[in-house]
Amino acid sequence: MDAPTNNTEKQAGGKAPDETAGRAGRDRVRELFAQREISMPLGVVMRRRPGVTRWQKWIWSVTAVLPGATRAEWQELRREGEAVEYHAATVTLALHRAETEGYRVSLAMTPPSVFVILDEPDESGRPQVHQVTASAFEAQDHADAGDQEVAPVPMPPGLIAWVQEFVDAHVKEERFRKRRRDKARIDRRQDGIGDARVRQPADVYRAPAGLKPGGGPGGGTMPESGDE
Repeated sequence: MDAPTNNTEKQAGGKAPDETAGRAGRDRVRELFAQREISMPLGVVMRRRPGVTRWQKWIWSVTAVLPGATRAEWQELRREGEAVEYHAATVTLALHRAETEGYRVSLAMTPPSVFVILDEPDESGRPQVHQVTASAFEAQDHADAGDQEVAPVPMPPGLIAWVQEFVDAHVKEERFRKRRRDKARIDRRQDGIGDARVRQPADVYRAPAGLKPGGGPGGGTMPESGDE
């Protein structure tokens, strides 16, 4: 009597359904991160607390980012006395293949960070979220310009994994390859270059003696002045 078979164990080709589905899922992930550019919505959380001088009523700081956040504009999240945290804005965090080296630097920081670029406060006194970048190099460019505030913010674990996956898909460690040198024969003449037996008036490689009037093999002569 034949042993009963489990139809859910294998499909055509001898692969279990879970294995086939898992491989297809991994292929889709690789295709996604292999694109030249990927992006996700990223919420920016800002904290407002009282200032310490009479000239500065409030102090604003960026405290967190929210991967995959929905659209929001200064939505209050929590309040502790006079300190308030807001979901200030949701912007797009884009990763570009040309910026992978900058992402590697950001991932190597302690802790790994993204950078929120802030414009000057508006009439309400609230700083305006201009951009978020995962490139330490791009963040440095904004800081050097001096007209915007650059706030580093720790990446949540899920965001670290997302950026790392993109970097791994595009950065290939350069391997040292020994340069192959052509083993050319240097004891051979090429196409008569430098050979006095071949009449070549324009040959710069020929010895000057071969161009003296009436001299040298081949009968080469220097034209006299006035000869046409």
